[in-house]
Amino acid sequence: MNIIALAAKRVRTWFASHRVELGLCLRVAISAVLTLVAAQILHLAIPLWAVLTAVILTQLSVGRSVKASTDYFIATIGAAIFAGLIGTLVPQANEISLLAALAIAVAPAALLAALNPRFSAAPFTVVLVLLAPTITHAAPFASALERVMEVAVGGAIGLLVSILVFPARAQDLAIEAAGQILDLMARLLPAVCAKLMQPVDDAMLQTTQNHISAAFMRLETIALEARHERLTRLTPEPDQGPLLRTIMRLRHDLVMVARAALVPLPDAFQARLGPFLASAADAGADYLRACASALRARRGPPPLDGVSAALDEYDREMAALRQKGATRELPADVVEHIFTLNFALDQLRAHFEDLARCVSEFARPDIPTIANIGAPLQR
Repeated sequence: MNIIALAAKRVRTWFASHRVELGLCLRVAISAVLTLVAAQILHLAIPLWAVLTAVILTQLSVGRSVKASTDYFIATIGAAIFAGLIGTLVPQANEISLLAALAIAVAPAALLAALNPRFSAAPFTVVLVLLAPTITHAAPFASALERVMEVAVGGAIGLLVSILVFPARAQDLAIEAAGQILDLMARLLPAVCAKLMQPVDDAMLQTTQNHISAAFMRLETIALEARHERLTRLTPEPDQGPLLRTIMRLRHDLVMVARAALVPLPDAFQARLGPFLASAADAGADYLRACASALRARRGPPPLDGVSAALDEYDREMAALRQKGATRELPADVVEHIFTLNFALDQLRAHFEDLARCVSEFARPDIPTIANIGAPLQR
């Protein structure tokens, strides 16, 4: 029974962690079936192309489906008109003339697709419009109109299914990606600060940095998809631009701290600053995790008091050391790394405040902030 319960728990966990991908599977299947039914009702000559269009344009998120459908439809209409003109102007009386028409039509379409990825469907459409008449025996412009109809049917059904059937909004995916980056930063910050005082596993630091870079690239892509959702007024959510820029600045701050940690602090500085630096790093990590949780839950930002107090204590101790002239006898490169660390921590404080504003923009009014939870009980 324990084995069965453990297996069931693993299955539930897997389904919960792959909810978005499973939703995509269901949407693609529904799009394919509905498109085939619609193609048969409309008596399309080759239902295959309409079904393929629906499958291609049913994407992981609504925003990605909107962008893919728009690009695909624009490329298809232009390429269909162009191929229809070539098919009409270049008579296809034999195989040689058909080959000539195909070369004349495909080459410009391929060049356009190479110059602008939005028109990647153009060469495919040109081939279909020119060669489909060899199967359906239709005129070139009739073939072009048939192709446009296929894309219209498949694209419309794919987009409607993406919106109506378990929709995965790019907005939600962006929030999850941002939360993942903040969690990774929370893991990295204490480690790079600890390197200023003792040896740290550099491989772990590099791996975490690589994960942050990969997650940030994914966030940039999803934020672009969310912009398409907002342009179509499918969601009233705020723009991810400020959040994206703030996370990028926090990433740069951590890079500066890591560069400062290339040279350990002198022993006297470690003894005086070490506890305050560790406290500030831990407070910053806790704040990043709390912001990640607040973003996912659509709550207001956590309080900054703990981070501000820890950084203030560090600044006071650093000011006391500088007042005593502790930096005057240090080598120039060591002093440079100390001031780089101070500048990075100042930037980190400012960007934590920016992060709080970004989190508040995504908070829902009906969900209390972390600071306000339990306030009625205290009263």
